[in-house]
Amino acid sequence: MAHETAKYIHGHHESVLRSHAWRTAENSAAYLLPYLKTDHVILDIGCGPGTITADFAEIAHDGRVTGVDYVADVLAKAEAAAAERGLTNAVFEQADVHGLRFADDTFDVVHAHQVLQHVSDPVQALREMRRVAKPGGLIAVRDSDYAAFTWFPGSEGLTAWLDLYETVARAGGGEPDAGRRLKSWALKAGFPETAIEATSSTWTFSDEPDRAWWGGLWADRSLHSDFAKQALDGGHANAEDLQAISEAWKAWGASEESWLMIPHGELLCRA
Repeated sequence: MAHETAKYIHGHHESVLRSHAWRTAENSAAYLLPYLKTDHVILDIGCGPGTITADFAEIAHDGRVTGVDYVADVLAKAEAAAAERGLTNAVFEQADVHGLRFADDTFDVVHAHQVLQHVSDPVQALREMRRVAKPGGLIAVRDSDYAAFTWFPGSEGLTAWLDLYETVARAGGGEPDAGRRLKSWALKAGFPETAIEATSSTWTFSDEPDRAWWGGLWADRSLHSDFAKQALDGGHANAEDLQAISEAWKAWGASEESWLMIPHGELLCRA
């Protein structure tokens, strides 16, 4: 059976979870929301701290939501988040998207946000997502596309960050420019083009609170997350390089002129 071999570039340092816990169904899965029903049975792959999963559970209050993640440690945070919101229809477990334990035709909706960019075989992952979806069910995926990130003003430090990020991600077996590849991967996974709806959406960070938050978390990630460790261990950067990148993120966050747009590819596929 296929299994995960890629290294997850971010890890689960506090600076990473700071951004993951910000994600909601509204800001990260708006393309899917019109299709969700109160009695749906949903699988949320790569659920992380479970904020999107909990939103799905509130919407599908007469159904059931299963959140899975490859890393077991973060699932305790997801369980706590669901319990804090009083949700009894959300469960969490460890799983590898390349070989899910669930039977064929189990879920009305299979969702994955920011997952396919990090896995070793995104085509196999989509095959598994299709397998466990009910006939006529939905497979929903959304991934950012790092090479298309756009910021202002220009910054040598942020350009160095992007080059380093893409190098480290690919060295670990991932594909940071996943957004543009989602439709291609779905076709290779066996979805006919008529069953695929490919769209896009963005996150934009510009006002002072957003700049401070995003710039601050990446200033920290550049020094303390698994991204930093993999950059150092792989010989892709040294401590001075990472410190310069961290300072560039701080400078970007502090400037009132600053603007950042993060594009995402999205897919809705019918099983």
